[in-house]
Amino acid sequence: MAKTYNGYCVKCREKRDFEGTVTETKTGRRMAKGTCPVCGTKMNRILGKND
Repeated sequence: MAKTYNGYCVKCREKRDFEGTVTETKTGRRMAKGTCPVCGTKMNRILGKND
């Protein structure tokens, strides 16, 4: 299920809201992965325990 997150786009150099899905890394950290709505670059946001 996609949720809206706020992250930094490296290509646009701005903070943007993106729709992403929550995945887990190899080390057990949770992160939201999605794409920038303006340029289409992949965006990631590491989530805390409460997100």
